[in-house]
Amino acid sequence: MRCPFCQFPDNRVLESRSAESGHSVRRRRECLRCSRRFTTYERIEFVPVVVLKKSGERESFDRSKLLQGIVTACEKTGIPHAQLENMVDEIEAELQQRSIREVSSSEIGDFVLDHLKHLNEVAYIRFASVHRQFKGIRDFIETLDHLQHPADEPESSSPTEQAEETAATETTTETATETTASPSQESNLPSMSHT
Repeated sequence: MRCPFCQFPDNRVLESRSAESGHSVRRRRECLRCSRRFTTYERIEFVPVVVLKKSGERESFDRSKLLQGIVTACEKTGIPHAQLENMVDEIEAELQQRSIREVSSSEIGDFVLDHLKHLNEVAYIRFASVHRQFKGIRDFIETLDHLQHPADEPESSSPTEQAEETAATETTTETATETTASPSQESNLPSMSHT
């Protein structure tokens, strides 16, 4: 790093400390030629993530926009704001770790729903109603049913369905018994000889 005063490339670090709430490191340096001091900051460089919207437009990932949507869904649920910011941090970190730098808005919405599912059911339904563009009460009912019966758990049959399955099995068994002749019956049948 060159001295901003004399452009000499060599300097020494006098002091290092954390800055910007731990998001950067502040260093005081001294030029080895002119002995003047200057400050530098070291930060993590985030590669921009591009969001593909439903309309087909592309825009840069906006952390504040995502946080605002989550805050709106979590209004009056008693969830601390710091917890919501941590959720956005986790989602943003997950996006940064992806090898593909483009993500659809629906994928981001699914990330949010995955977090809200374990945090607050009311917030989950509110966010899902906007994200999945609910058209009526049936959409709410289906989402509530999905919360109560996740897709990975096999759903048990209703009593009516169980009764219908049992009746169908019994009918099939009776039909098979009637069409199959026993060995004793076959021996009593007259033999057909060709003359």
